[in-house]
Amino acid sequence: MKHFLRMLIQVCLYFYCKFLWRCLKFVMRKLTGRCELQRICYSTKPGASRTMKIETSLRDSKSKLLQTSVSVHPDAIEKTIEDIMELKKINPDINPQLGISLQACLLQIVGYRNLIADVEKLRREPYDSDNPQHEELLLKLWKFLKPNTPLESRISKQWCEIGFQGDDPKTDFRGMGLLGLYNLQYFAERDAAAAQQVLSDSLHPKCSKFSKAEWEKKRMDKAIGYSFAIVGINITDLAYNLLISGALKTHFYNIAPEAPTLSHFQQTFCYLMHEFHKFWIEEDPMDIMEFNRVREKFRKRIVKQLQNPDMALCPHFAASEGLINM
Repeated sequence: MKHFLRMLIQVCLYFYCKFLWRCLKFVMRKLTGRCELQRICYSTKPGASRTMKIETSLRDSKSKLLQTSVSVHPDAIEKTIEDIMELKKINPDINPQLGISLQACLLQIVGYRNLIADVEKLRREPYDSDNPQHEELLLKLWKFLKPNTPLESRISKQWCEIGFQGDDPKTDFRGMGLLGLYNLQYFAERDAAAAQQVLSDSLHPKCSKFSKAEWEKKRMDKAIGYSFAIVGINITDLAYNLLISGALKTHFYNIAPEAPTLSHFQQTFCYLMHEFHKFWIEEDPMDIMEFNRVREKFRKRIVKQLQNPDMALCPHFAASEGLINM
């Protein structure tokens, strides 16, 4: 009975607050002469703060047009903006900047949704050793990480040197599919020097450039390494879950002036690899069995950072200097 009453009170409060909020919006429209979308665009700076408020406003609207605008095809965004302006009785000639701002926000919102679809497609595609493209990506990973060491054969214990578990890496991609390979190969190719350094540090953490002074200061006799490739696949899983949960919206809406792309996701993966490596050294685990504890602590730190609407995990990856989201 108590549970039922509690549920009833929560439902009543929900509808009361929803009714109250609609009344407040109506009053604000009358007082300011502007709809909620106008007030957000004119009073909130460009970036995640504005785009997330616009997204919430559109999703919570009682208008079907506004509700579905967050999932339209990118080619239909311009027409959708025109329809919204007409629905809200906003003259585009008097409010030219509103259309530009709304278009920029919708590009980001729709782009994030499409990015999830692209990432999910890669995650669901299993590694196929009979696929020449898959094999080429895998061999490139070795080439970029070990440029001075030829791979003796496709099935080889050498794969353990870059952090795979056995003679054939294909079995390690099961959890994240091609997404794990795409991310590792991107890191190894686009940020080759850093990737090779992190690989070296993971094998010999006591010599890590990130932690040499710290080791000397603490005079520790232990330095636990980790399997580079396996951790890369695990960090891919972390990045994937941050994307799916919406936590990465703050980051992407702040760095991508238009639609976030797969490249933005892979760049974010590179950043997470860098940061996790430093975090692992700082945590100084007793052994590799502490990996899950360290990873969870790292995840919580990243999630906390992303709760800041001004947060950009790696701002140097911004697509352009000038935001069009004005």
